[in-house]
Amino acid sequence: MAKAVSSLELTLHSRPDQQTLTDWLHAELRAAILDGRLRPGIRLPATRDFARQHSLSRGTVVSAFERLQSEGYLSCRVGSGTWVSNGVPAPEAARSAVSKPPGYVRRAQSAYRRPKALAGLHASGPARPFRMRDPAISEFPSRIWARIAARRARGFASWLATEDDGRGYRPLREAIADYLGSSRGVRCTVDQIVIVTGVQQALDLLARLLLKPDDAVWMEDPGYFGATIAFTNAGARMIPVPVDEHGLSVAAGRKLCPRARGAYLTPAHQFPLGMTMSLERRMAMLKWASRAGAFIIEDDYDSEYRFEGRPIPALQSIDSGGNVIFVGSFNKLLFPSLRIGYVVLPASLADYFLAYRYRTDLRSLSPDQATLCDFITGGHLGRHLRRMRELYGGRLAALLEGGQRCLQGLLEISTVQAGLYTAAFLRNGMTSREAEEAARAHGVEALGMDRFTLKRADPGGLVLGFAAFDEMEIRRGLVRLATALGG
Repeated sequence: MAKAVSSLELTLHSRPDQQTLTDWLHAELRAAILDGRLRPGIRLPATRDFARQHSLSRGTVVSAFERLQSEGYLSCRVGSGTWVSNGVPAPEAARSAVSKPPGYVRRAQSAYRRPKALAGLHASGPARPFRMRDPAISEFPSRIWARIAARRARGFASWLATEDDGRGYRPLREAIADYLGSSRGVRCTVDQIVIVTGVQQALDLLARLLLKPDDAVWMEDPGYFGATIAFTNAGARMIPVPVDEHGLSVAAGRKLCPRARGAYLTPAHQFPLGMTMSLERRMAMLKWASRAGAFIIEDDYDSEYRFEGRPIPALQSIDSGGNVIFVGSFNKLLFPSLRIGYVVLPASLADYFLAYRYRTDLRSLSPDQATLCDFITGGHLGRHLRRMRELYGGRLAALLEGGQRCLQGLLEISTVQAGLYTAAFLRNGMTSREAEEAARAHGVEALGMDRFTLKRADPGGLVLGFAAFDEMEIRRGLVRLATALGG
């Protein structure tokens, strides 16, 4: 098995006056091995190269290496070089980690409060039904993406000279403007679009730019926890506004706080209940924002996947006052590690948003942006969306059909035909948290709806993701879920 080569120079501490060069080098290398800076299996440079790097004689290096080899720290084979032995003790740093942390760490630990939506979650390892955050990654056309990325890599030298105006790769922004205009009715110029790493970065920047401590902001209740986190970090005051079958209740929001600074909405597919905001509510929302001088952040997180009925235009498309800020992402649309999202800003705000972003992020370009641009303009995004819409529609149908068969009297799955997850309401008397814990005990991942409430009472339901699981996995998951809920 090939060894990893330590090609970088190893930092060595100064030699005490009374210590010989060989003893000093031996002690430094031994310490680097024991504290994990030189890991087992790492191949050391040749003695001649090592001596040149550290201005030592080759004889000194050979002596130190031989001594470490005799003690079992290094292994050597003619023709294979010298490497750190696999049987060395665990790093001393790991053993000393149990010591008392410094005061500033203890203060940070005591002050930290994990967000309600994330408390107690330990989702790791392979996805299990019905984890909601994952798309069908295995269905992504990775060969096409790799071919485009390879072509871009061959021209990487020219890419390095690409002008960065802080907004992101201009051809990608042009492609996004065309895509949003045709698919969502969004009206914007290329200079109104700023590329970000995803919706969460967009919300964080917008919250800190637009809100001061104690400013009030309307928040859907229940609603998206990421927005709550961003507004809380900015010191804003949450105004939980109830949601019904038509979306956020604008009348209730006016009664609770008519002069709020802004509002956060998921109008195309409300998170987590799933309904679409009615046109009447949309118009009322725009009217309120115009009169109050308030912003509306429209989070369009998965509107591409609508499985029945006509596509719903974005709220931004009917805004004539510049009150709506539209945010979206390709991370769930394509694959989560892509880390490319966008903000569509009113023209009057775009330069200020860009200037604010410079406080934390001075560069906005990445080679992945060029790859994504080619993926879109080459027609691959459109084909992928059509294919995934059909695939996800079939998986949702399997979930609804299986739910009727397995979960009668236990859980009623919403019939909303959109998105990558669906809401389901308990009919067995359990609370959301009781149902979530019972599901987890039976190998099922299903988040309780109470995680997403602010003031509202427990809706008594679960959120079920279906996008990442084939129909057989969905059916098996439903059987386990039925057992967990008492079926």
